[in-house]
Amino acid sequence: MNAAILTNEFPPEIYGGAGIHVKFLSQELSKLCHIEARCFGPQNDDADNIRAIGFSQKLEHNPADERFKKILKPLDINLQWMSSLKDIDVIHCHTWYSHFGGVVASRLLQCPLILTTHSLEPHRPWKAEQLGDGGYNMSCWIERTAYEAADGVIAVSEGMKRDVMKLYGVPEDRVKVIYNGIDPDFYKPTFDEEILKKWGVDPKRPFVLFVGRITRQKGISQLIQAIPQIDKNAQVVLCAGAPDTQELADECKHLIEEVQKTRDGVVWIQDAVPHTELRVLYSHATVFATPSLYEPFGIINLEAMSCGTPVVGSAVGGIPEIIVDGETGYLVPLKAVSDTNFEPADPKAFQTDFANKLNKILENPELAKKMGEVSRKRAIDVFSWKTIAKQTFDFYQECIERYKREGKRI
Repeated sequence: MNAAILTNEFPPEIYGGAGIHVKFLSQELSKLCHIEARCFGPQNDDADNIRAIGFSQKLEHNPADERFKKILKPLDINLQWMSSLKDIDVIHCHTWYSHFGGVVASRLLQCPLILTTHSLEPHRPWKAEQLGDGGYNMSCWIERTAYEAADGVIAVSEGMKRDVMKLYGVPEDRVKVIYNGIDPDFYKPTFDEEILKKWGVDPKRPFVLFVGRITRQKGISQLIQAIPQIDKNAQVVLCAGAPDTQELADECKHLIEEVQKTRDGVVWIQDAVPHTELRVLYSHATVFATPSLYEPFGIINLEAMSCGTPVVGSAVGGIPEIIVDGETGYLVPLKAVSDTNFEPADPKAFQTDFANKLNKILENPELAKKMGEVSRKRAIDVFSWKTIAKQTFDFYQECIERYKREGKRI
C-alpha cells in the first residue's frame, strides 16, 4: 500500500498535538505500508519507508486583510502537493490546512480520502481573531467541503465522532474512533533537578504544570485567573508560547504579571522546551493542569500521565476518555456559554472548582503518588502507538475496498 499523509506539521517542524500525532503514527504506519508525506517546511527525506517532502509558499499574496495570508498560504502549498503525488492508494489528511489538497488530489488520483479529526473549525470561533472573519469563514468552508467529500473519517474520541456526525452529516459507518497514542518508552518518569533549575523551577517545592499554546482553546487565561486560589506553597509553571495573536499575547502577559505581584513561584516559560526536557518537567510536577475550553482529545494529558503525573482537566471533548475521575486525576465540569461559544458561563465558579481540584492533589502527596502510578499504567495499557497504527492501517484497507465496490465518488 502507498499512503499519502498530507499535513501542516511533520518532523522536525512540530508545534502542537496534531504534529505529535502525525510523527508517531507515521513511524508505526511505515512498518505496515509506504508513506508519502507532504507538509509545510524544508523537509526532503527518504528513509525508513517514509518519503517526506516539505513545501513553502511560491506566490506573492497581498490581500486586503493581512490575516487572509494564513488562508492563502495553505492553498498555495496544497496545490503544489497535488502535482507531486502519483501511484497513491489512499490519502490521509490532518487538519483543515491539508483538506483542500486532499479533496482535489483524491479526485485526480481516484483514490479514497480519509480525514483525522484533530479539531473542528465551527467549535473554534476565536480563530476569527487569527484569520479575520472572512478567513475564518473560508477555513470553515474548506473543512466542511472535505468532510462532505471524505470516504472515511477517523475521530480521536467518541465525543469527536458525535460532533463530526452532527456538524457535517457524515454517515456513522464511515467514522472510526481511533485514539491518539503515546510512546511510553520516551514519556516515562525522568528526573533531573538541574533541568528544573535551568527553567527557573525550584526542585524543593511542589508545582502545577501547564503546557500549551497561548490560544483561547487551551484555557490558559482561566488557569492564570485561578492561581490566587491555588495552594501558596506550590509553584505554578506555565510553558506557554506561540500566541495566536499579538492581542492574546498581550492579554496573557498582563494576567501573568499581575498574579506575579501577589505571590512568588509563578514561572512563565515562553521558549519551546525540548521534549527531552519537557518529560523532566512532567515527571517532577505534582499535578498537570489542562483547563481547555475545547479539546477533541488532548494528547498532552497522555504525555503527563505516561510520565507518572496525575492530571486535572476540564470535562470537555475527549478529555473524559483519558482521565479517569478520582483515579488518574480529576475532571472539572465546564458549563459553556453555548454550543459554539465554549467560554465558561460562570468563569469564577470554573476557576474556583479547578483550583480546588488541584489543591486536593497538591495537599496530599500520597494521593498524588498513587494517582501518578495509575496514570502511567493507563497510558501504557490503552494508548500504544503500535495498536493505533494497526487500527489505522485496517481502516485504510476498509476504505479502499469500499471505494472499489462503490466506484469513484462525485
